[in-house]
Order: sequence, then C-alpha cells, then structure tokens
Amino acid sequence: MTLLQTELLAELATAFPDEIAWRNVADGSALTLARWHRRSNQLARGLLDHGVTKGDRIALQIGQDEPLEWLASYVAIHKTGAVAVPLLSRLGAGELARVLRHAEASVAVCSAATVTAMRQSVPQVFSTSDETLSGLASADDSDLSPAITAEDVADVMYTSGTTGTPKGVVVTHGSLSTVDRVPERWLGLGFLTASPFATTSGSLLVSGPLRGGLSGLFLPRFDPERWIAAVEQERPVASFLVPAMVELIVASPAFSAADLSSLALVNIGSAPIATTTLQRFGAGLGRAEILCGYGMTEFGAVTAMPMGDGGRHLGSVGLPLPGVEVRIVDAGGADAEPGVIGQVAIGGTRRPRSYLGDRSETQRTWVDGWLMSGDLGRLDADGHLWIVGRQKEMIIRGGHNVLPGEVEAALFEHPAVAEAAVAGVPHAVLGEDVAAWVVLRDRTDLEELRRFLLDRLADYKVPRRITVLDTLPRNESGKVVKSRLVEGAEPRSAP
Repeated sequence: MTLLQTELLAELATAFPDEIAWRNVADGSALTLARWHRRSNQLARGLLDHGVTKGDRIALQIGQDEPLEWLASYVAIHKTGAVAVPLLSRLGAGELARVLRHAEASVAVCSAATVTAMRQSVPQVFSTSDETLSGLASADDSDLSPAITAEDVADVMYTSGTTGTPKGVVVTHGSLSTVDRVPERWLGLGFLTASPFATTSGSLLVSGPLRGGLSGLFLPRFDPERWIAAVEQERPVASFLVPAMVELIVASPAFSAADLSSLALVNIGSAPIATTTLQRFGAGLGRAEILCGYGMTEFGAVTAMPMGDGGRHLGSVGLPLPGVEVRIVDAGGADAEPGVIGQVAIGGTRRPRSYLGDRSETQRTWVDGWLMSGDLGRLDADGHLWIVGRQKEMIIRGGHNVLPGEVEAALFEHPAVAEAAVAGVPHAVLGEDVAAWVVLRDRTDLEELRRFLLDRLADYKVPRRITVLDTLPRNESGKVVKSRLVEGAEPRSAP
C-alpha cells in the first residue's frame, strides 16, 4: 500500500512532533513536523470553507523566499482533495495568464510579486502579502477525513519550456510517493537543497528527506558561494543539486578551499552533466558519494545511481528504479544494441501520466505504454543509462549529426571554461551550424580553444562561432535557456 505524502506527515507529526521538518537557511525560520501538519490542516479547512471541492485546481506561486508558507499551502491543497498547480515565481505576466487559463485555476495562493496578476485571472486569491492567507486559516487544526487516494490527481506540473511551449502534466498522489518508508527514529541530520519546490525534482523533495529521518535545509537563493557557506555552517550530510549548480560551484574561486567534509552524499539530477565536471566536483568533496539520477515531469524519477558504485559509472544516471523499465529505441522503434545511441523509452508498472487537455500530444508521447522521452541516450553492458542530449537539440550540420552535449563535455575539459552551452544556429548553406557560448574563469584565446576541441572532436563538431558571456541565461530550474542564445545569433551564409 502506498503511503501518501499527507499520510506520511500525519504519522511523523505524531511520532516526532517537535523535530524540524524544514528550515529556511536564509532567515533561520523553521517548521516542525507537528506545526506543518497542524498549519496545513488549518489552511485546508479554510479552503473548504471558501467552497473548494475535490478536483478544483489551485495555483500555488509562493516565492523562493517563503518556503515554509509554500510547504504548508501545498500540503493543505492536497488535504482538501483539490489539485495543486505549482508555478515558478519568475513566469512573465503573459505566460502566467496563459498557464492559469489552461489550468482553469479557480483559486490561487501566492506571494506579493504576483498577487495583482493573479487577481486578473483567478476568482479567489489568497496572498502572503496581506491578511488574506493568514485570515484563511481556520482555528480548527484537527485532522481532516481522508479525501484522496493514490489514483487521485495531486498536481498539474508545467514543464520548464526550455525547448517549447510549457505543457501541464497530470500527476497522481501515488506517483509522488513511490517509497513506503517511515523512519523508526529521527536522525535530525541536514539535507540541503536550493531547487524550487515547484519543479518535478523539488516536489519529490517535499517529503524525500523526511523518509530518511532527515531535516530539510532550504536555500532560497542559490549562488555557489552561498551554497558553500551553507554547507560549512549547517554541516548537512546530504544535498541535492542540478548540473548547472555543480558547474557554478566548481567554477567558484571559493571551491578549492571549501570545507565540504560533512557531506556523505550528493544527489545530482534533472539534466546531463559532463564527466569532467563530476570529477572536479568529486575531488573537492572528499568522502562524499556522488549519485546522479534521471527523471522527467512526464514520468517522475526514472533512474538512480546505486550506492557503492565507487565511480565505476561516473557520468551515467544509474539503473532503473524498482518498477521502471528503460529501453533505447532507434528511429523505427526497435531496440538498439548496448552502447548505441537512440531515444530513451520509459515504461513499467506506474500509471502513465498525461498532458492536461491535450489528448493528441498525450498519444504521441505515450505509445503502447511507453513514454517516448525525446531524450537521447545509451545503455551500457551493465544496464546503466547514459543521457547524451535532447532529440530536438540535435544539430544537423551539412548532413552530419552533432550532439550539443558531446561538444559541451569537450569544452568543460578545458581548464579556462567555467560554463558552456552549444546549439545549432541557422546557416544558409549548411542548414545549421554549431555555435557555442562560454563563461570563462580565465582569459584564453578562442583559436586556442578551437584547437583544443579539434584534438577531441571531429572537425565538423567544432564550433566555428564561440561567444564569451559573463553569464548564461537560465530558467528558475537552473537549466540554460538556449533559445535566448540562438535568438541573439546572426545567421551566416559563408560555408
């Protein structure tokens, strides 16, 4: 039987009422297990008193600086039987309005930054910026009768939209709670994260640390120096990072002298990461084990590196999780041989997810029970999955296929390169050409950088256009928004 997030919190609040569930590293405020449970009960009763019913969609856009309010509101929505629509706080006004219309949200819970925009699109809005949210809470903090099952819809998660228009993915309560583990004792050790809860990985972290008896430490604003300082001061035993964060940490001048010795485990997920970056990161961590994983909004967690691998498969995203199957398929849908790159297809015992209100796209994405991920990867002889890029990002330069991830990995091998992104840009003769954008930690000659790449890549894969930037544009999840880079690139006609 699946133990849902709301049920887990209720059990832990009874067993360990005064233990810290989550703490805001920025201001020191904390949420005990009992307070989280009671506060979410109060907010849930308030929502029910305002007419919320099972299946209603409630937009949740509380900013990074108010993580404890976000957590209480998120669980409260679930306790009513309503559906949470978590939204990143940096959405533009036009994009926010489109998402709210698509989600058909009838209620919104938000921060000050978006309260005006919310009130233009949603009938009922409760904000942390005024008395509406605090006034929503009922005086009654007693438990509610169970309103949900594992098969009921928990969330509509909107994809990050780095390669296209965001889509709403329907997520059930059961798929948020894939491990029925309740700690026998509360360790109270820290788990540090800076990933927004309104992302797929963030939503899994809402209760993830709790299942191991760990207290969550939330860093509202990530930069590498803040993360290093948080590790040195808070002494967490574990942390979750996305690859972009790892790249920035390794590039930081503070990294070489940082005391990260408290960390025993670092989970990395959400995007491919260069092996060179992992090696540099691991060298600075000391004893900590690095475990890369892979997941998608359209599926949830897919793979994880098993403990004790000892770096034998460094760079891979590990093995399929229990109940998950992974295949690599060619253009015709047939299984590819080990080591051959193809599209990653994901299946298993979980109920397939779907796109909200988009039956045709759902049918194109889930084929005969398999999620056609759009990611390119390979399986090695040991069954480990290696992600090499996105199908949509494949560059076809004069008939040659070029994987941006392969070029990015080669760029990261150069000691002067701190950040890198590669994409295809229009070319009148070749169709597409290979372009790179880099952030440098040290000044270097770009022609020398190209010669460096020629020693590692076929000549047609080496970018003839390399642009040096101060920073790369990223979304709230930390992923590079390549469309913004390509938009600023001038088309070329010379071969």
